[in-house]
Amino acid sequence: MTPYQYVTRPSVFAAEGTATRAIHAVTPAGLNDGSLDAQTRAWATAAGFKAEAGSLLLVPGPEGEKAGETGAPVSAALFGLGSEPAQTPFGTGKLSKLLPAGDWHLEAVGPAAEHLALGFGLGTYFFDRYKSEKHKDVRLAVPGGVDRSELERQLAAVFLARDLINTPTNDMGPPELEDAFRALGAHYGATVTSIVGDDLLTQNFPLIHTVGRASTGAPRLLELRWGEKGHPRVTLVGKGVCFDTGGLDIKGAANMALMKKDMGGAANVMGLALMIMDAGLKVDLQVLVPAVENSIAGNAFRPGDIYRSRKGITVQIDNTDAEGRLVLADALAYADETPPDLMIDMATLTGAARVAVGSELAPFFTDDENLSNSLMQASKSEADPLWRLPLWMGYDKDIRARAADITNSPSGGMAGAITAALFLKRFVTETRTWAHFDIYGWVLADKPHAPVGGEAFAIRALYRVIRDMAQK
Repeated sequence: MTPYQYVTRPSVFAAEGTATRAIHAVTPAGLNDGSLDAQTRAWATAAGFKAEAGSLLLVPGPEGEKAGETGAPVSAALFGLGSEPAQTPFGTGKLSKLLPAGDWHLEAVGPAAEHLALGFGLGTYFFDRYKSEKHKDVRLAVPGGVDRSELERQLAAVFLARDLINTPTNDMGPPELEDAFRALGAHYGATVTSIVGDDLLTQNFPLIHTVGRASTGAPRLLELRWGEKGHPRVTLVGKGVCFDTGGLDIKGAANMALMKKDMGGAANVMGLALMIMDAGLKVDLQVLVPAVENSIAGNAFRPGDIYRSRKGITVQIDNTDAEGRLVLADALAYADETPPDLMIDMATLTGAARVAVGSELAPFFTDDENLSNSLMQASKSEADPLWRLPLWMGYDKDIRARAADITNSPSGGMAGAITAALFLKRFVTETRTWAHFDIYGWVLADKPHAPVGGEAFAIRALYRVIRDMAQK
């Protein structure tokens, strides 16, 4: 089954049996270790090629024509890995931009083959829904011993998350996010339901309704169910704030500019769900996305308001820009009523998490040591950077409110990512194993494997953990 993609793309991998040209991925030491033939080594020396990370040298054909010249054959390419290739495991993402169009293969790559091929695939991504420019068709043969289906599955998941986040809110409000969610579910034969608008009140999801009611795109709770009962139950919850003005505590223009990415949690759990379903993992999967837009209108919620959540906990609104934890609270409480074996929530939640670990690490919170260890091992093996932050109960007192049970925005500004996680923890009381991911969802500067724009965080590591759990 071809993995569902929000924007359909041709395969980045060459068909089996296709004639391909060689890419020699080398370190500086590898230029003289005997792995290159004498002619290629001599050409590299003459050209001053040093195998610096991300560098490329085209090797001429046997007639000696200048490599890359129009109409002149190129027999191979040298690609520099640098002296410490482990620091840039996906540096091959640059290849699709540097190589001439056509079909290529990686020569003698050894145990790093999967990461090198995945890096190439990740680097082929482009978001051209609103552009007319054409892209070179550069394809890579899947290295021997590497599972092509697994590569394409992971690429489809990452590309789905990127596409959803990159799509502007005029084309990705709550209704359109539901359309993409339903299309994903339909592709894999999942059951998808939604609770929309005032039905959220009658079915006791008051906080989701509160945050989204001022938008012209009605708030909704999306639910996907897939798999068989009796298998390990996995619940994924993703924050789906399709745009965040900040509400009446309105953001400044600079801080509002990227708020189409505030549904990055939803995009990421959809990408993770894609991998789980496409691989046919033996799990009982539930995916929940509270999809809203935090807008401003006469019926917008206000600072000082107090609302009763689905769980019965009352919440005092001390900042309408701390809305993500509100919609997650109702979704988490709902999932917790029939506790899964594993619950994961993902959200572009706090600026404090960015201050703590920057834009490239995905911080997570959990009380489960076994899960934490598994995540860190998967992070290393999948080159998917994660970092655990503490659920420090000493700060729980900071989320208490004077006139309600808790506040959505503690005063003082200290430990903001931790207090947000502790807020969510109040709504997960029956589920034994839960982790909260406070992701950024965006790449600020071009990387070899990822252009500026929406990005998938932690889902490849999570997929590895869930796959291992399903196999046990």
